[in-house]
Amino acid sequence: MDRNTFRQRRDFILELGKALHKFGTTAFRLENHMLNICHSFGLDGHFIVSPTMLTVVLWVPGDEKRHNYHIRVKPGDLDLGSLARTDRLVDDVINDNCSIPEAVEKLNKILTGPSTYNGWITLLAFGVTSAAFAMLIGRNWSEVLVSFMAGLSVYGVACLIEHRFTSTEAMDPLVALTAALFSGFASYWFPEINVSLVVLSGIIVFIPGLSITMALKDLAARHLISGTGRLMDSLLCLCKLYFGSALGHALVKLVWVQPQTAIVSNIPTWMDLIAVPLLSLSLIVVFKNRKRDIPWGLLCCYLAYGGTLFGAGYLGDGLGPFVGALIVGVYSNIWSRITNMSSLVVLLHGVVLLVPGSKAYIGLDQAMNGGAFLDLPQIGVQTFMMFMSILAGLIFANTFCPSRKRL
Repeated sequence: MDRNTFRQRRDFILELGKALHKFGTTAFRLENHMLNICHSFGLDGHFIVSPTMLTVVLWVPGDEKRHNYHIRVKPGDLDLGSLARTDRLVDDVINDNCSIPEAVEKLNKILTGPSTYNGWITLLAFGVTSAAFAMLIGRNWSEVLVSFMAGLSVYGVACLIEHRFTSTEAMDPLVALTAALFSGFASYWFPEINVSLVVLSGIIVFIPGLSITMALKDLAARHLISGTGRLMDSLLCLCKLYFGSALGHALVKLVWVQPQTAIVSNIPTWMDLIAVPLLSLSLIVVFKNRKRDIPWGLLCCYLAYGGTLFGAGYLGDGLGPFVGALIVGVYSNIWSRITNMSSLVVLLHGVVLLVPGSKAYIGLDQAMNGGAFLDLPQIGVQTFMMFMSILAGLIFANTFCPSRKRL
């Protein structure tokens, strides 16, 4: 292999690694995928992926010279649409349908191109996500309405922080503070709402339940550096969100204290059949899926929800998510085999309905408010069992019906 060819393939591999990391790919999937691409290019290599660092070692088989690269990166956010387009681009390069220089140019366009959905659609998606979640766990329509408005206000604050500040470290506590202030003052006009539930619904997009699951998946694959880093970052995010909401509650109490009112329950149970597709459609926008993948993502959500209910009826609430995770894992791998796409494109839509991130937040809230410490061990054990059930379901799914692609 001549020097120019090696440089072209090396540059593409490095840019591809940074792109896939930015789109939120887990460490074990990214490392395996990059190694397969190296072999298809006639190269060999080692890869170490962490949330903030990419370490790449490349060489030509038979050559003793090693090329080492250490790239500082930021923790990625989920962008399943860009992930799918990048995956298709890699297939074109491997099948000689696209030259490497053209692929690098197309990859840069994917990285710098506009988002799949504009700001107004994303704003509506945040509101619908909060309202749909409140419809699933709430008791009355006032909670759904206030949660919808809280989701809109949270997105507005998030956009303001991203565009006006160079650092987004304060994003989590500020969005939680916004949701708590909005919900607390809204309870003056809607005294029947559960303020804590509305706050949770307003910030549900930021609750790191999916991140914790991905961290545990990395740890289960023995990628200890990435898994530990992701897990600690997710737990810290959870604590920052709780601090912001606690501060908001305290500031509201300085102005007025919500009176005790009778509990109003006027949401029928069959509304879950509407809340689930609403939540799924809004998450399509939040995850930035391609429009062609929307039906398959919606189906994955229904399978996750139905499988969990079925499993909970026979195995209990703690082990119920195992059935849901097993079903969506097999479904996403079959979809990957048929379409030759990454299973992550549809898998994460089902997993996000399974993860008990909200239960972890509720347990933290009860512990800090006192009077519920006796219930905390039970909540902690149930949350732990849910996470382990999801993890086991995904592992078994990959064992019984592995995906054709490592990504």
